[in-house]
Amino acid sequence: MKPRILTAGFFHETHSFVDETTPWSSFDVVEGEAVLRKLGDGSPTDGFLEEAARQGFAVIPTIDARATPGGTVADRAFENFWAAFERQARPALDHGVDGIFLVLHGAMVTASLADAEGELLARIRALPGAAELPIFGVLDLHANVSEKMCALANGFTMYRENPHTDAKDAAMRATALLGRCLREAITPHMEWCRPPLVWAPPGTGTATNPMLVLKRRALALETERAEIWACNVAAGFSFADTPDTGVSFSAVVAGPRGAAQGALDELARLAWSLREQGRIEYPAVDVVLDRLAAEPSAPGPVLLVEPSDNIGGGAPGDGTGILRALRSHRVHHALIAINDAVAVAALANAKPGEKRRLAIGGRGWRGDAGPVTVEAAFISRSDGGFNLEDLHSHLASMCGGRFEMGPSAVVYCEGVTVLLTSRKTPPFDLGQYRSQGIEPRDFAFIGVKAAVAHRRAYDPIAHASHFVETPGPCSSNLASFPWRRLQRPVWPLDPGTEFTTQIL
Repeated sequence: MKPRILTAGFFHETHSFVDETTPWSSFDVVEGEAVLRKLGDGSPTDGFLEEAARQGFAVIPTIDARATPGGTVADRAFENFWAAFERQARPALDHGVDGIFLVLHGAMVTASLADAEGELLARIRALPGAAELPIFGVLDLHANVSEKMCALANGFTMYRENPHTDAKDAAMRATALLGRCLREAITPHMEWCRPPLVWAPPGTGTATNPMLVLKRRALALETERAEIWACNVAAGFSFADTPDTGVSFSAVVAGPRGAAQGALDELARLAWSLREQGRIEYPAVDVVLDRLAAEPSAPGPVLLVEPSDNIGGGAPGDGTGILRALRSHRVHHALIAINDAVAVAALANAKPGEKRRLAIGGRGWRGDAGPVTVEAAFISRSDGGFNLEDLHSHLASMCGGRFEMGPSAVVYCEGVTVLLTSRKTPPFDLGQYRSQGIEPRDFAFIGVKAAVAHRRAYDPIAHASHFVETPGPCSSNLASFPWRRLQRPVWPLDPGTEFTTQIL
């Protein structure tokens, strides 16, 4: 008889310091048999479904809900998810279930819950028939992994790459471990370790240190230690204000309690020794443009990467810093995408070639200088939907193979082509522009609202890439945020912090 595996997904990376709230209506939700149709879409859910078929599981789908990173999740959204899950899970558990598989992010925060995933796991364990079931699942590399999460789960694996090109693969690894658990009748547990260390997202790319050496050492530990089924490096998500925010390490362990603590402590000490390599500072965009103006032009776009308005990190994506700089430096042949539903609506009856006085951006974050008013020539509009060109992209890990930007418009003003969207769209796939008739290779400069995850799509077409500082809610200056819940002291907010670890 096939093992019966109950599955659900609840995915959000929460930025605690932006004003917006993420309501239930912001989540893309599928339930029941519709979850099974995510097979082939490149998401972690796809990875679970593909490997579940290979393992011979009978999958019992419940609900899969995911939203673009943003502000604190409304409590009602969490309760809506739980009501839908519980309604479908209880009959399945009454009938009999052999295991549970969860697709989570690991850095969700609601108005009342600093550890939303920990609360979800606690509620699942409290359901009749679920207390002793093996619970496996997949987490984002930027999860703020808590002691509670690891105490209640048996086997989380995490993405190893940033950009997240391996999200589907990470889910497949976790599913295979669940299959091993059932075949060998061995129920592993999780162990966890966290040093007092927080890195901003730009310092957590896995192509360079500190994450590169940590990833390699974690993989080596899996090979060296038979009792360690999986060893995870979590970079953490530094814009979520929780007691668990920061770098952590965890392991799926088939052995006595404490068997992996030496390995996790080794990783924590290694991270601590490399902590300075994870601290990043950038020059102001005007400084960079002044320097570039003195250099000879070259073929191929120059990227102006703006981590402070990183849409993939929860920023509103309507910051005006780069647009203002491009205009003040009289840069031509430039391209940028700005999330601004108000501006799109203002163009509802515009005709191609028509010029309109338009206020763009600057509405989503109180620290921005406000909208930029321009004389814009209207080029085109669309419904904003596009199919991803790369199903291994960071964006596929969030949404699968298709993304909806909402009603969108393209305008031209003073040498800058602007794609206006009604829904913030992480710039992780070039299909975003090409779906609008725009070829990114044709531009001299491209503004990119990202930190790391754009690189798989944009680096191959770029002549050069410059990270710049602009006003925005995803600044790498972590000391600038009004922390309330974060455990202190922590480096680099508290420079005198000494190395310690919390363990499970």
